[in-house]
Amino acid sequence: MSRDYHSATIGAILTMLSLSFHRQTFRALLLTAGLFLFASPTSAQTSPHPGASPATDPTQNSSSKDDKDVNFGSPENEMRAKMEIKEDKKKYDEHLARAREVSQLALQLSDSYEKRQSFVGEDAKRMERMEKLTKKIRNDAGGSEADMDADIKDIPADMKSLVKRVGELADELQNLVEKTPRHVVSAAVIGQANRLLGLVQHLREVSR
Repeated sequence: MSRDYHSATIGAILTMLSLSFHRQTFRALLLTAGLFLFASPTSAQTSPHPGASPATDPTQNSSSKDDKDVNFGSPENEMRAKMEIKEDKKKYDEHLARAREVSQLALQLSDSYEKRQSFVGEDAKRMERMEKLTKKIRNDAGGSEADMDADIKDIPADMKSLVKRVGELADELQNLVEKTPRHVVSAAVIGQANRLLGLVQHLREVSR
C-alpha cells in the first residue's frame, strides 16, 4: 500500500508539472503571436509600397520653380537683348551722322561765303542747324551747357578767317566723334563741341 501511495503521489506531481509546463508554453505562444500581430501593421506602414514613387524634396521643387521663373535663356529675353543692341547701334550711328552733317554744313557755309563774300538766308539756316546739331553731339558725349566757357577765346578778327576756323573745328569734331567708342564720356569731344558752338554763335550774331 505504501508503494501504491508513493506511485500515486509521484503521478500527481508529474501531472501538475505537465499542466504547469503547458500553461507557460501556451502563455509564451500567446505573447509571441501578439507581438507578431502588433509588428505586422507597423511594418506595413513604414515599408515603401512597391509601386509608390520616392518622396520628392520640397527644396528641389522650389529651386526648379525659381529657375523656370528666371528664364535667363528664354526667347523673350534674347529678343529683348537683340532689340537693345540694335537700338544702341542706331543711336550711335545717328551720333556719327550728326558730326558728319556739321562738317558738311560748315563746308557749304564756307563755299557760299567764298562766292558772295556775304551770307544769304540759306546760310542763316545752316548756322542754326549747325548750332543745334553740335549741342546734341556735346550732350550725347556727356556734356552740358555748364561746360561752356563764359568767354569765347581765339576768335578770328575778320569774317573770312572766322568762317575758315568754323570749318576746321567742324572737321576736327567729326574726327573725334568717329574715333570715340560708344558709351564713352569724351572730354575731347565735349571741349571741341563747345569751341565750335562758341564760334557758330558768334558768327550768327555778326552776320545778322
